[in-house]
Amino acid sequence: MAVTRPNAPVWRVVISFIAIYFLWGGSFLAIRFSLETIPPLMISCIRFICAGIILMAVAWQTGAKKPTWAQWRSAAILGFLMFFAANSTLVKGEETVPSGLAATLYATLPLWMAVLGWLWQGEKRPTGRSLVGLVLGFAGVVLMFGSDSGGINLVGGLLVLGSAIFWAVGSLLSRRVDKPESSALASGMNVFCSGIMFLIASTLSGEPSHFVIAAVSMKSALSVGYLIIGSSVIAFSCYMWLLSVESPNRVSTYAYVNPVVALLIGAVAGETLNARELLAALVIVVAVALITSAHARSTAEDSPIAEGGVRSRLKALAGWGKAN
Repeated sequence: MAVTRPNAPVWRVVISFIAIYFLWGGSFLAIRFSLETIPPLMISCIRFICAGIILMAVAWQTGAKKPTWAQWRSAAILGFLMFFAANSTLVKGEETVPSGLAATLYATLPLWMAVLGWLWQGEKRPTGRSLVGLVLGFAGVVLMFGSDSGGINLVGGLLVLGSAIFWAVGSLLSRRVDKPESSALASGMNVFCSGIMFLIASTLSGEPSHFVIAAVSMKSALSVGYLIIGSSVIAFSCYMWLLSVESPNRVSTYAYVNPVVALLIGAVAGETLNARELLAALVIVVAVALITSAHARSTAEDSPIAEGGVRSRLKALAGWGKAN
């Protein structure tokens, strides 16, 4: 397990983890509430343009350098994959899939990251524990699609899974593209570009012509505000900060905590789940936990820090044996 850096206050680390666990966990239900009186593309348009402006303003106020055109091009590509494609499929999927189940299906993200990273970018082949997690994860998805109530909506479920795949592809691609040194500026640019894409898509689909602002409920309006400030600004900023002071593997635990939070919040809000769906959710959560813990263990063994990794220790012992 990673040790928090001395300059990272424990209270701030704890609060940041709480933020990404609960604010992101609650975003699935906020999307569902927003959809009650606001068109789906318009929700994302408002959310990401506002969040992007806020994040970029904060970055520039703290001295971030002006981005290049190449970096804007990268932001547009990543914005399309990680926010436009991923969020539009998620929002559309949640029109027919309860928020708790949507969060659980989306928790397959680390599974896609493991497979795509291995097949596409030549990363390490999944370990035995990872393979068990992969099998369990896909078994959980199959179990969820075949629930006793006839299964969740097939198209809606596939859209949610597609959202996780888009995010995984964008995350892996982000390691190779040119982007600003300021993580806040890079994130703000990605989000803002996606907001412009949603604006165009919403306009072309005719949403503004059928939208009546007076018909927007207070619940939907507050939910959009939550998505802007709570999910896209506060939680995302905490996430980026945690990555600078904690192990990425530890930070990535949000992927399997969010579904649990979303299921609990959804249940409180009146969403119902049958026994088979609950079992499927549990299987997926356990599978993602196995994937994450296996990756963390592999990283620890290969860590060069202070020559403390297992492999470096074995090499040191072999060298000592030859010298004596």
